Amino acid sequence: MAKDPNKIRAKRVASDYVLDTIFTVTIILVFIMTLYPFLNSLAISLNSADDTIKGGITIFPRDFTLRNYELVFTNPKIWKAYGVTIARTVLGTVGGLLITGGMGFAMSRTGLVARKFYVFFCLIPMYLGGGLIPTYFVMKYLGLIDSFWVYIIPALVNLWNMILMRSNFASQPEALEESARIDGANYLTIFFKIYWPISTPIIATIALYFGVQHWNAWYDASVYINSQDLKPMQSVLMSIVNEAAFAERMAAASGGAANAGDIANMAKGKNTNVRSITMSTMIVTIIPVLIVYPFLQRYFVKGIMVGSVKG
Repeated sequence: MAKDPNKIRAKRVASDYVLDTIFTVTIILVFIMTLYPFLNSLAISLNSADDTIKGGITIFPRDFTLRNYELVFTNPKIWKAYGVTIARTVLGTVGGLLITGGMGFAMSRTGLVARKFYVFFCLIPMYLGGGLIPTYFVMKYLGLIDSFWVYIIPALVNLWNMILMRSNFASQPEALEESARIDGANYLTIFFKIYWPISTPIIATIALYFGVQHWNAWYDASVYINSQDLKPMQSVLMSIVNEAAFAERMAAASGGAANAGDIANMAKGKNTNVRSITMSTMIVTIIPVLIVYPFLQRYFVKGIMVGSVKG
């Protein structure tokens, strides 16, 4: 006996409704869990330091104040670190796009002599690293220790980004290059005037990769930089976080009786404490990334799909 098609259709709609509800609830929960730490940090950064010591701050400040941000923006050390971070992000992103993009374009040309050898040679560093000590001596012999360029030069080539860009360039029609060569264009002209403009999605994606990498970097500064004037923002934030952890350990060692007093005595300024400064500095650090990301987000998925590894 044949089943009624209307009943079958009704069951499918009901099951789809249940699944949609489960997916929606799951996404909302993940969204809340992801957003809560940021809102909590923002609330603490906008809350009075004396009130923050009491704890219990959720996503709204109990005692609103801009004192913490005032201390951040009046600290010359933070401004210097901000300048270093902005400079390395801009130069590192532009330089990385040009060098890595040019390398990816060259690797995508089937007529490149010894192309397979170059590709294989580039795969080796992706699996085998030179180690910290040999890398340090290389940087020293190149004169990059305590130099701003130690942030830029070693990061000009990112092999994974190169593979993505190589795959994107290789997927473009060969007729573009052939017609340009007939008109007398060289490879630089072909790269910058033909392939670069039509590769906006992958370029925007790689620019986001390079920008976030440089903006969040702190490890290279801790290894290669001794001068405080060359420390990036993330290193300053790390020192503030370490200072906050030290203050908490000191307070715990005192038996907890002098928590508020110990932290307040270690504060950098009146009516503030280390935790408040930490949160406000962190918010100031991540705001630029949040501002830039929406402008590149529309290219992100398309860029990954277009530049995905093929074959």
